[in-house]
Amino acid sequence: MHTPSGSNATRIAAQFLLRSFVPGETIALLIRRPSPGHTLQRIVLLERALEPRYLGWLAHENAAGANIHVSANPLRPHSRRRTKDSIARVRHLYLDLDNSGEAQLALLRTSDQVPPPNAIISTSHGKYQVLWQVEGFTLERQEAMLKLLVLAFGGDPACTDCNRVLRLPGFLNSKYHPAYRVAVEYPCNRTWNAEDFRLDILASGAALCSGPIARRQQAAKATNSEHDWAWVLDQLAGGIDAATLTRNLASRRSDKGNPLYYAQRTVDIASAKLWLIEGIAIEDVITMLELRRRGEIPAPLRSVRAREIAQTAQRMIARSEARSLPLPTKEKHDAGS
Repeated sequence: MHTPSGSNATRIAAQFLLRSFVPGETIALLIRRPSPGHTLQRIVLLERALEPRYLGWLAHENAAGANIHVSANPLRPHSRRRTKDSIARVRHLYLDLDNSGEAQLALLRTSDQVPPPNAIISTSHGKYQVLWQVEGFTLERQEAMLKLLVLAFGGDPACTDCNRVLRLPGFLNSKYHPAYRVAVEYPCNRTWNAEDFRLDILASGAALCSGPIARRQQAAKATNSEHDWAWVLDQLAGGIDAATLTRNLASRRSDKGNPLYYAQRTVDIASAKLWLIEGIAIEDVITMLELRRRGEIPAPLRSVRAREIAQTAQRMIARSEARSLPLPTKEKHDAGS
């Protein structure tokens, strides 16, 4: 097996740890040895992990065939396990690009829906782990955003838990023969917040999914998004074409961080809902959405996006139908029983 230069591997690993965590934080290191049942987990202070002797031990384990991983988020002090409850704070959003990784990464680099990543880890040929350093995220908001990232860029849907581990750069990925040196690049040094990720424009408008919306049903305190939704449905029903409607909505909502994205998504979800209600098969709805945005949205994202939008509209209809069912009535019993 090809072995890395110990000093170079530990230098790269130490640099990654220093950029990813702050002094005094607790991290988890996972050492997956080749033999089944011989995985080790060590929960240590960052300073301990950075000691030359400790890094040397990790390099020794790696040279013997073990894969070295580190937790994406810091743990609470004195934690003994790497569970969700042990996560101290959200430090990173992350995305595993395992299939068509080069194309997915190229799409991500040019997208205006997400900021530049803080780190891109090359875990093997054509496979990447993308990290954004963030602040102000709850665990629930982080996991919701991870799912949206997967929908938008086609990442691994199994990698959306807050206690995720990442491959530690500098060491070898021994899953392959010959082993692959895990590399990292750092495109950006900023720390991001939720407003920098424009993937959940409609998430705050949960009322959009609560049932059929008509102007007469809107409450006086309806949100701007609810007004937009009702207006778009009326416009579509009146025969206004999607391209014109998208431009008009984007112009109306210049207050949005990305008005065009907001308008495209609102118009397409409304269209999908109307098509499904008309009895059009969901696969045909997906095709229609893809064709509509051809030339506007890159092909790798267009297919994933169309399916996610059609499924969102399908869930909205299901919830509407469930709410319209009559409530069960209690059976009356004889007074003497």
